[in-house]
This record gives sequence, structure tokens and C-alpha cells, in this order.
Amino acid sequence: MKRFGRMTLALAGALTLGFASTTYAQTVMRSSISVAQNSHQGVGVDVLAQEVEKRTNGRIIIKNFYSGSLGGERESIESVQLGTQELTGTSTGPIPNFVPAVRILDIPFLFRDKAHARAVLDGPIGDALLKEFESKGFKALAWSENGVRHMTNSKRPVNVPDDLKGLKMRTMENPVHVAAYKGFGIITTPMAFPEVFTALQQGVVDGQENPLSVIMAAKFEQVQKFMTLTAHVYSPAIFLMNKATFDKLSAADKQAFIDAAKIAAKAQRARVDQDDANGVAYLRSKGMNVIENVDKAAFVARLAPVFAQFEKDFGKDKIEAIRNYK
Repeated sequence: MKRFGRMTLALAGALTLGFASTTYAQTVMRSSISVAQNSHQGVGVDVLAQEVEKRTNGRIIIKNFYSGSLGGERESIESVQLGTQELTGTSTGPIPNFVPAVRILDIPFLFRDKAHARAVLDGPIGDALLKEFESKGFKALAWSENGVRHMTNSKRPVNVPDDLKGLKMRTMENPVHVAAYKGFGIITTPMAFPEVFTALQQGVVDGQENPLSVIMAAKFEQVQKFMTLTAHVYSPAIFLMNKATFDKLSAADKQAFIDAAKIAAKAQRARVDQDDANGVAYLRSKGMNVIENVDKAAFVARLAPVFAQFEKDFGKDKIEAIRNYK
């Protein structure tokens, strides 16, 4: 019996050491988004986590946080840059504050449509911009998608550019967006996303602008009556990782993250397409007044002075390279 007891203890000890070794070998990383899990960005970060876990045989686990629980986009980007958080999925809204070269993507009416934007981001122009992140403390894993932005407000229908004059609109913390919207006569109020619903609800601002995916995920139909499909900005998104964390990975694990991000980007874009297909009907069913047919040329013409300034700031050749990309 004594010999049996010693064997049992030895076996238990070995198992304990085995479990401890397994636990020790597992790395848990944190990632966050500013919108709900049931959203296009939620799909993206969830697929990324699943793919990384699968490709590393469970050695690396990504724990996702949603709805701005770790802070808004800017705060999360700062955390990734500092290394206090390993990953984030974010729109490019606040990115120019960290990587100025990306500002060019936020020029209104730069892309013909989503297909054009995706081709640019997945090609040499997009690859070159991804490399710009590395000197700023980030590893940019892949471009994903936030969607095509439209305008909503609680005051009046917007049919022509003049209807925007005097509206107090929440904008992203993005200097390109702010400059453009001032060109429409909008009173701009830069604000972190987690604050927007309450600001709309309390009348601090009259409106906001976002893709259909975001408008639905944030339930803005509860505090906004009017929406116009202005399609004024294509909004990219991106999966960012702390560069020092990425650099410490083995070559195989680095590739696992890059491959996982590409798959996650496809899933996120697919959800955007789904939301775009169903969004108008859904928001109308919730009582929103949706104006679909607008004179896009009139909105473009109104921003002519702003575009002239952008050409000076970014270089006309760089802007045209994106506009003419095929």
C-alpha cells in the first residue's frame, strides 16, 4: 500500500508539473474595439483571435474587449504603442495623430467605391502605408474595413450641401475630417466614439457620420431621425499590434498573426457588405428618414477649396495615384 501510495503521489506530481508547464507556455494577449461585439469590427477581432489560437495550437490566446471597455480608439492605439495592450482593431480615424502618412486615406470622395478602396489598400500603396507604422511602435498586420460613411442628424433632412450649414456634428479625432466638414459649414465637435451616443441623446451635438455597420451596432437610430447616404468618406480599419511584442515572436508565429489578420480582414469586409445590403431597410424599419439619392457632384463641388488645400498638403501626384489606381 505504501508503494502504491508513493506511485500515486509521483504520478500526481508529474501531472501537476505537466499542467503547470502547459499553463506557463500559454500566452494571453489583450485586444479591443470601441464598438459592440455584434458588429463588423467584432467579427474581425473574433476571427483574428480564433485563427491565431488555431495556428499556434492554443499557445497564444487573444482576449477581446468590446464597446470601448478599455477606452476609445485613440486610447487603445496609445496603449498598443506603449505596450500596455498587445492588439487593437480600429478605424483609421485617430491614426493620423500617430502615423501622419495615413491622413491621405481620409480625404473625402477619394475612392470610387469599396472595390476601388480595397484594391488600393491590398496593393502596393496599401503595403507601403502599412510599413509606415513600424517606426511608430506598431506592427500593422492588415487593412480591414470600417465602411463608407454617411451623415445622420436629429434636426432636418439633408438633401443638398446647404442643409449641413450650422449643424453641430460629432467628428472623429481626425484633422482631415474636421477640415472637410468645416468646408460644408458644419460646426465640428471631435469626440471619442464611446461618448457619442450620450452626446446625441443629450443634444450636445445634432448629428454624426459613420458607416451603416457602425450606425446599426451603436443603435444610433434611437437618437437620430434623419440619415443621408452621402458616402462622403471611405473609412478603412486596421489590425494593430505592439511592435516589440510582434518582434519577440518566432518566425512561424509572426506568420500566424499575419495570415490570421488577412482572414479576419476578409470576414470583416464581408460583414460590412452584409450590413450595407440590409442597413437602409433596417434603419427605416426603426423609424429613420433615409435619403438615398443625393447629388454627389454638388457635395464634391462644395469642397473644392478644401481639395485644393489637400493637394498642397499631400501632393497632387499622390492623390491622383490613389484616385486613378486600377
